[in-house]
Amino acid sequence: MTILKSTFCALLAALFIVSSGVVQAGEMEDSATAFVQDLEKEAIASLADTSKPRADRVNAFRSLFREKFAVGVIGRWTLGRSWRKATPEEQKEFLMLFEDLMVATYVDRLSSYAGEGLKYTKTVPVDENMSTVHTEIVRPDQADARPISVLWRVGRQGELYKVLDVVVQGASMSLTLQKEFTAIVRNKGSVAGLIEELRKKTVELNQT
Repeated sequence: MTILKSTFCALLAALFIVSSGVVQAGEMEDSATAFVQDLEKEAIASLADTSKPRADRVNAFRSLFREKFAVGVIGRWTLGRSWRKATPEEQKEFLMLFEDLMVATYVDRLSSYAGEGLKYTKTVPVDENMSTVHTEIVRPDQADARPISVLWRVGRQGELYKVLDVVVQGASMSLTLQKEFTAIVRNKGSVAGLIEELRKKTVELNQT
């Protein structure tokens, strides 16, 4: 099962870099930008040290992922129409495997993280409870030296902020996963078939 390696790699780079420059905006825009900055700082503090045992880094990122990302919302959305067709037991296991897959994949990408520069360009409000934080990964040492666009969809409920989606170079992480999961369900004929594939994938990742 393919999980768009280029998207994950770019997203990880965005999580583990030092920021520069913040665009001033309204309350929601400022709060969303600050939220992404805090996510970045926590990721650096807890995960960037690859000398730590893998299990420690997995646990650290799992905690961060649960705290900063709308895990349940993203997971249900990626399953699409099949969510309502799944049994309660299948829904529960899918969300567990979805989290395992995301955490293990991100942690393992740390070994290839080369360190890039993240630039905050602007924050655009969607409505009073959602904003899109626009950032770029600056790559001065790369041959083309062109920045990578990374957009963070941030939503809030009261004082609680969560990442709803990440869009790298125009590719939505959530939409990409939804398409891949939908294709697997179609090929396997059921949500159970997707769950079996996710079991295999998470076992592979945990054995690396």
